[in-house]
Parts: sequence; C-alpha cells; structure tokens
Amino acid sequence: MRILFLTQWFEPEPAFKGAGFAAALRARGHDVEVVTAFPNYPGGKLYPGYRIRPYHRETIEGTTVHRLAIWPSHNASSIGRIANYLSFFLTALVFGLLRGGRYDMVYVYHPPITPAAAAAIFCTTHRTPFVVEIQDLWPDSVSASSMADGRITRVLGKVCDFVYRRATLIIPQSSMMLERLHERGVPRTKLRRIYNWATYRPTPEGATAQRPDGFEGRFNIVYGGNLGQAQVLTDAIDATARAAKDRPAIHLHLFGDGIERQALEAYAAQVAPAHVTFHGPVGRDAMDRVFDEADLLLVQLKDDPLYTVTIPSKVQHYLACGRPIVAGLAGEAARLLTESGAAIVCPPQAVAAMATAILRIAAMTVTERAAMGHLGRDYYNTHLGFDRAIDETIAVVDDAAARWALRKKGTE
Repeated sequence: MRILFLTQWFEPEPAFKGAGFAAALRARGHDVEVVTAFPNYPGGKLYPGYRIRPYHRETIEGTTVHRLAIWPSHNASSIGRIANYLSFFLTALVFGLLRGGRYDMVYVYHPPITPAAAAAIFCTTHRTPFVVEIQDLWPDSVSASSMADGRITRVLGKVCDFVYRRATLIIPQSSMMLERLHERGVPRTKLRRIYNWATYRPTPEGATAQRPDGFEGRFNIVYGGNLGQAQVLTDAIDATARAAKDRPAIHLHLFGDGIERQALEAYAAQVAPAHVTFHGPVGRDAMDRVFDEADLLLVQLKDDPLYTVTIPSKVQHYLACGRPIVAGLAGEAARLLTESGAAIVCPPQAVAAMATAILRIAAMTVTERAAMGHLGRDYYNTHLGFDRAIDETIAVVDDAAARWALRKKGTE
C-alpha cells in the first residue's frame, strides 16, 4: 500500500513519530512518503541548512520527505502560533489536492489538528481513506495552555468534529482519551487505542559512559524536554529546593528549551540557585546518555482535567531508560507508572509530596535504585514496546483499507 504520512513535525526536529516510524511501516511492506514542514520546532527558528521555499524534497533514512513552506513560530504569541499552524494547513492542502490522489491512504499525526483538516478535505476530493493519530486532545489542550480565547477554541472544536466525522479510523494514545472522544460522539467502532513507545536507545556496546558536566558529587535529578507552560516546572524547582534543605547534594538539571525557559531561569536564580542547572537542548542520543547517568528522572504536568487523559511521551521514555522516576501526574499516566513499580507518583503540582518523594529515592542505596529502574524497563518491554505498537498500527492501517474497500463497493 502506498501511504502518505502527514505530520507537521519530522527530523531533524525532536519528532516522536519520525523517520523510525516511517521505516517500520516500510519494513512491513508499505511504500511510505512523508509530507512535513521546514523544521523550526521547538524554538520557532529555522534549522541550519534549511531556508523557507514553496517546496523541497529530500531523503531521510531511506524515506522520501516532501517539505512545504511554513511560518516559523513557537513562542508565547498566539498570533505567531496561529500563523504557524494555518500556513502548514494551506501548503499541505495544496499539496494534497495536487498530489494526494497518488496515495492509497493518508496517515495523519495530530497535533496540531490543521494537517488532519487538510487531509479531510483532499482525501474527500480524491476518495482516499485517512487515519488520524491523536496525541493531544484538541481544543482542550489549546485551552489549557492559555494560547487561545473561547472563540478560537470553539472554532477548533468544530474543526475537530469535522475531521473525526470524515476519518476512516482514529487512534488515541490512551484509553481515557478514547473514552473522552466517545463522549464527544465519535463511534467506538472508529477508535483504536495504541500506546506510544520510547525512542530511547541503549549505550552502544563497547562505548564508555561519561558523566555530564555538573553531575560529579551530586544526587542528580534530570528533566529532559519542553520547558513549557504545561510542565509547571516552577513546582519542580520548589520541590528540589525543599528536598535540598535535608540533602544538600540534591540537584535538578533541566535539559531543553521552550517558551518558559527565561522565566524558569529567573525563578530558579531566586529560589534555588545552587541546586538547579539549565543545560539547553541536546541531541536525542546525547540526551539518552544523560538519562543513563541520572539518579532520578522527573516528569510533571499541570493540574488540569485534560492531563488525566494524556500520557506524556516521557512516561514511556523514562521507563525504557531504566531509572527511578518521580512523577507529578494523575490519570492513566499515573496508573501506568504506579503499575510499573519504577516510580513514586504524586498528585500534580503537589510540591511538598514531590519533595518527599525525591528524598525517599535519594535515601535509597544504589542497588535499590537500580532494582527500581529495572522494574520500569521490564514493564516497558512487556506493555509498551515499539514492535507491539507497530503491529497494532499495521492492524489499524489494514482495517482502514478494508473498511474503505467495503464502503467503495457499497457505493458502486
């Protein structure tokens, strides 16, 4: 089957479903091409070696990638973010109308919802089935981020409904998200839950481990990823400051970038200047080596009903790393981490509880922490691994193709 994978984010951006996902579909016998934007996430600045133009074609890890023009932006400006999303919607729509008929199926990664809206239009025109994978529930997540007012979220809600009605099948990333979609009126027969996997790669055989700068002589807590509003990392800084009063060696390392970085740096300088270090973003493999050297991995999300149905990708990634975890989460993500035995889970934005959890793990022996991490890796391999997710994805693709064939037969 010839599949078009439509996603606004792709390598060299830190895309979750990128070249590895496309290669896995190809390995199962499908011909896969990617339509994406010129890379600018998460900083909102174009990556070196690229310049905005109407169209650019390249090959990444054996997959043909079609890059389309976009307005680069990813900051606190709602106008810039809207321009970013709408520009890719328009260029993806034009590409799909002109060339979408060459594909047997379109597989869309959401968020944002705009590429899926483009697919809903051009797939209807070409009578092509399309599958939508939902990582963040819109318009809920947009509303929770305070990036849009009520009028915009209502419009986004209608766009989502438009896409869901026309999609052949929909893949939510959690069971609770599936239930929320069903409550909105999406038939259960259209919904297929597939858990995300981790992009973690173990240290190559024979490689020598290196301690990152600033790790020596400390109990190192690591957060790696987006420094945004949803993560409320001021609470992680507060929890670190509290815990460090009892154990001065405790140190929080924040790797990454995002719209909250400057504010977080200013806050940490006031609250815990001796116990928080900002490192900036690093490459995926380098970040995995940092995770390997951490004593504790940290994840947190805002206390918002939306995040009870979301499983942040860090959950799977941290479990695969095989390190102890402290998580300020609720809902399905909290359940998975608790089941794994590798994490102490606190209510979201509960600073005192997080500080206590940090101290509990800091008081463990190295052997006890290693055993805790092994439980997480075993849980990940059993329930959340890459091969399992690809098997389930192929089943959805095949099911969508079969449904579409029956539908076409019924209209002939």
